[in-house]
Amino acid sequence: MFGDSAVGGADVESVWRKGWGARCEEKSTQTGVTSTTEAVTQSCCFQDAGVQTDVGKESLQAAGLPPAPPVDYAGLLSFLQNVEEVVIRELNKNWRSHAFDGFEVNWLDQNETVSCLHSLTYPEAQEQKLQVTSLSWNTTGAVVACSYGRVEDGDWSTEKSYVCTWNLDRRGLNPSRPDLVVEIPSSVMCLAFHPQQPSLVAGGLFSGEVLVWDTSRLEDPLVWRTGMTDDTHTDPVYQVGWLQPTKHGHPFHVLSVSTDGKILVWQEERDGLLKITDGFALVSQQIPRSTKLKKHSQGDMAVGVTSLSFSHFEPSVFVTGTEGGCVLKCSTAVETVAVLQRGGSFPLKAPAQFVFSPHGGPVYSVSCSPFHRNLFLSGGTDGHIHLHSMLQAQPLISLQLSKKYIFSVRWSPVRPLVFAAATGEGEVQLFDFGKSSQKPSISIQQTADHTPVYCLEFNGKQAQLLAAGDGSGTVKIWQLSSDFTEGGPRELNHLDQLANEITD
Repeated sequence: MFGDSAVGGADVESVWRKGWGARCEEKSTQTGVTSTTEAVTQSCCFQDAGVQTDVGKESLQAAGLPPAPPVDYAGLLSFLQNVEEVVIRELNKNWRSHAFDGFEVNWLDQNETVSCLHSLTYPEAQEQKLQVTSLSWNTTGAVVACSYGRVEDGDWSTEKSYVCTWNLDRRGLNPSRPDLVVEIPSSVMCLAFHPQQPSLVAGGLFSGEVLVWDTSRLEDPLVWRTGMTDDTHTDPVYQVGWLQPTKHGHPFHVLSVSTDGKILVWQEERDGLLKITDGFALVSQQIPRSTKLKKHSQGDMAVGVTSLSFSHFEPSVFVTGTEGGCVLKCSTAVETVAVLQRGGSFPLKAPAQFVFSPHGGPVYSVSCSPFHRNLFLSGGTDGHIHLHSMLQAQPLISLQLSKKYIFSVRWSPVRPLVFAAATGEGEVQLFDFGKSSQKPSISIQQTADHTPVYCLEFNGKQAQLLAAGDGSGTVKIWQLSSDFTEGGPRELNHLDQLANEITD
C-alpha cells in the first residue's frame, strides 16, 4: 500500500539562464561626423535712377507748345546794375537793424509752465509759527538748507529756532521730516553753504553771532562760532557768505553783514572759534555825497547794511543795500580807516565808493549779474526793483512789482535775461527781459493766504530748480520749464544793450 512521506527537495540549476548571462555583452558604434552649412542668398537687386531729357524744339512743336522766349542777357545785366546800389543800401539797413534781436526760430512748443516739485516743512517750527528766513543750496545741488526765525520786529532774540536740511536726491524723501535739524537758541537770519565743501554751512543770528555747522556730523554739527566779544556784531546779522582769499591755497573766510554798519571777515581758529581777519564799516560822514542818505544824520553814525552782493568779474567790488534805502558800490581794496564812535580790537576800513539812486525804504536784497560786469538788481520795501549799471547813479529800469515789500531778488545762473523776485504778497515772479522789461513772464502764488515769500534761491547745479521760503514755514521747490533754462544765442547782446542805455 502507498502512504504519505516527506523527502528532501531537489534543486536543478538552470543551464539556460547561466549560459545567457555569460553571453551578454555591451557594444557601441558612432557614425561619421555629419557637416551642416547655412547660407543666405538674395536673388533680386534694386536700384533707383532718374533721368531728364532736354526738351528740343521738335518735341515742343510736336506737342503744340510755343517755343521758349530768348533770354535778354544784356537787359538783365543792365537791370541788375541799376538796382545794385538800392539793394546794397537796404541790406545794410537790415544788417544794422535790431528789429529781430533775440528772435529765434523754434519749431517746438514753448513751455512756460512751472510746477511745485516738493513742499518741505518742519512741523515743530510751524507750531511755533516761525518763518523761513533764508535758503541755501549746497555745492552738489542736491541738498537745500533753510533757517527758521522771525522777520518782523519784536523782542524774540532768545526764542528757539532751527536750521533744517533736506537731500532731494535721497530715496524715500519725507517732505515733513528733514535729514538734519539743528536747534539754535537765537533766531537764525541767514545761511550760506560753503562753495566747495558740501557739508559746511554758515549762519548769522539775530544776536549778532556767526556760526558754522558741519551737516555730516549729526550729533554735534557746530564746528566754529564767533562768540560774543568786542568784535562781534551788535545788531542782527542779515547776510553771510564765503570769501575767496587772495592767496592761493588758503581756506575760504566767512563774511558777515549786519545793521550795525559792519561787514566783517572771519577765519577759523583753534578751539572752534572764528577770529576777525578783516573788516569794513559804513559810516555816514564817509559816504560819497552824490546822493543824500535818507534820515541822514551828521557825524560818525553807522549806516545799517541789510544786503550785499559781490561782482562776478571783479572780486574786490561789491554792492550793498542799506536800511536807509541807499545802494552803495564798495571795494575791499581800500585803505581809508573808518571813523567809528566805538571801535573794536581790529581797525575797520571805509569801503564806500559810489552812491546810487535810493529806494523808498530799506533794501533787503541786491544781486550782481553773473553775465555782465556792470549790471545788478536791487529790491526794497518800496515794492520796486531797480536794474542798475555800475557806471551811473540812476537806474536803467525801475519796476514796481508789489504794493508791499520786495524781500529777495536773484539773477538766473543760466539765463542772462532772467531773474526771480519774492514779494510781500506771497508771489514768486519770474522775469525775462528778452520778452518784456515791464511785466513778469509768470507770477506764482506760493501762499494761498498771501503770506509773504521772504527768500528764494536758484540751484546752481540743477538749473530747473528754484527754492522759495515763506512766512508759513514752508519751503517750496519749483521746477522751471525749459523756457526759463534754455536761452537764445543773442541774449548776451540784448544784455549789453540794456547796460549801454543812458538815463537822464
